[in-house]
Amino acid sequence: MPGLRPGLSLEITLHKSERLFQLVNLLKSRRLAITAKQLAERLNVSERTIYRDIQHLQSSGVPIEGEAGIGYLIAQCDLPPMMFTVAELQSLLLGTRMASAWTDPVLSEHASSAMAKIEAALPEHLKQQIDDFPYVAASFGHTEDHQRFSSTLREAVVQKRQVRLQYKDAKDAFSERDIEPLGLVYWGGKWTIIGHCLLRNDYREFRLDRVCDITLLTQPFVLTQHKNMQHYIALVKAKYQEQSDESNP
Repeated sequence: MPGLRPGLSLEITLHKSERLFQLVNLLKSRRLAITAKQLAERLNVSERTIYRDIQHLQSSGVPIEGEAGIGYLIAQCDLPPMMFTVAELQSLLLGTRMASAWTDPVLSEHASSAMAKIEAALPEHLKQQIDDFPYVAASFGHTEDHQRFSSTLREAVVQKRQVRLQYKDAKDAFSERDIEPLGLVYWGGKWTIIGHCLLRNDYREFRLDRVCDITLLTQPFVLTQHKNMQHYIALVKAKYQEQSDESNP
């Protein structure tokens, strides 16, 4: 085509392909019909483009129901996985690298396996962009003990069972605590165990790198309105917001 820049045709094709996948995802997320005008606003295209895309998807076998002026939705069915954008792939890659480097061996293996499946389906031009991704998650600070403790804690959180920690604080003072583990938080430097301490009857935080040993106990525990991870995070947010307000009157 005269005047067409090299690579422009591929760029347009990829852009349309990405838009079609986004369109299908939008329709799949809806329980009620959504109009072409609403879809056009969400995807930042014209209504005419939406009508053309709908017709293209319907002719490709995607079970989209509805009509112009009424709205569209996708019938209940299993659809193949959607293609990811480069930014989405990079986000997934970063997450799998962090999981591989900083969690237990089981999660690490699953993370690596998931990313391998994604990479196997990528076209060559996307593989190069993924290979050049600059974020690195170094694993040398996560020892075998940390991995073992992470694995035990994950099992305890899933099964809602108490654990016994052998722990040294910042002053090297040793203590033993029975806690109800609610989860682990990575604050940007260290993993922290969040648990309900049975001795203090309150939330307590324990740095994973200061755990000397951990034992999975048989006693179960039950989450409540004021004893769960979301409640703890809400308290932390409120505390930091209060401190911010005090420092910036």
